[in-house]
Amino acid sequence: MLKSNETKKTWRPATEMVHGGTARSGFGETSEALFLTQGFVYDSAEAAEARFKGEEPGFIYSRYANPTTRMFEERMMLVEGAEDARATASGMAAVNSAIQCQVKAGDHIVSSRALFGSCRYVVETVMARAGVSCTFVDGRNLDEWQAAVRPETKVFFMETPTNPTLEMIDIAAVAEIAHAAGAKLVVDNVFATPLFQKPLELGADVVVYSATKHIDGQGRCLGGIVLSSKDWIEENLHDFFRHTGPSLSPFNAWALLKGLETLPLRVKQATSSAARIADYLAGHSKVATVLYPGRDDHPDAAVAKKQMTGGSTLVAFELKGGKTEAFDFANGLDLVLLSNNLGDAKTLTTHPATTTHKNLTPEARAELGISDALMRLSVGIEDVEDLLEDLDQALARV
Repeated sequence: MLKSNETKKTWRPATEMVHGGTARSGFGETSEALFLTQGFVYDSAEAAEARFKGEEPGFIYSRYANPTTRMFEERMMLVEGAEDARATASGMAAVNSAIQCQVKAGDHIVSSRALFGSCRYVVETVMARAGVSCTFVDGRNLDEWQAAVRPETKVFFMETPTNPTLEMIDIAAVAEIAHAAGAKLVVDNVFATPLFQKPLELGADVVVYSATKHIDGQGRCLGGIVLSSKDWIEENLHDFFRHTGPSLSPFNAWALLKGLETLPLRVKQATSSAARIADYLAGHSKVATVLYPGRDDHPDAAVAKKQMTGGSTLVAFELKGGKTEAFDFANGLDLVLLSNNLGDAKTLTTHPATTTHKNLTPEARAELGISDALMRLSVGIEDVEDLLEDLDQALARV
């Protein structure tokens, strides 16, 4: 049997990320145990029946739940302030599950238009195939959220800060509109991390993460998680999750538990460096625009200060010129790596117009502010002076 530390006092986030949700076996291991098993055995046929009926606690099948995976879920619940959670095989599995589990044919979704390409595909294409319609709005315009509501509206969906232009959306205000319409608000909180923004405290009903990003943060594995109230999980996600199988593997859950231990240290270092880099880029003659939530010149600085406790590990900036200049910059980098991932210990950059958002029409990209000169920079934990030197020499080649 596993022994949980659930009788502990309430800890601060950095401590929860090291100790929260830990359940030890009789061996008393220091690191969380890794249970690489598909199924579980029962002491008797009666015990199996009782467990399947929910009358006896315990695990049944790792597609439903697993001791290592449950530790990851418990730790994230403590950090996020959620009553329950389900860990998924990827961030997109979390997004798809959180939305699809609560809609049916004839229902309607209202979504901010500034989304990661795959998120937009889910709400615009996958849901349409199931008979669920979607209206896109400028997430920063509260009147558009209100005007998009229909009697059949069931879900509001947003990212904030958005990918890749770091727009900020007022979670509390949108939640109020959603609830007045009888809808649930789902927030993708990846860019803010659970350290800088608490959507549930601001009124959101569901929070999703790609744990592949900052939570793992070391380029090792995929993962995602959906967090909400116990009632919402039971009424919407529980059976959907069991029967459609988007489950996180125990090994990846174990790696993500290890990632959480250092998350505050990595995010603190990366955010400090990102702020310095944003300031440097803002003063560079070859840079037209810098978008960083921690700067006073960000278009949504007031919202950022209202609902976030830190800046971001991400910086978006637009070079003077177009695709040629952006490619010259990207190809001139030495230390910074070209990759469409983010939230890593290594500093990464990508050209959204030709990678993460390439499937959008040029008109749709223009509407979102994704020009051919835009670069997204995910700052890592390297020495910031080395990063600044690399950016400087790459910009000199533009």
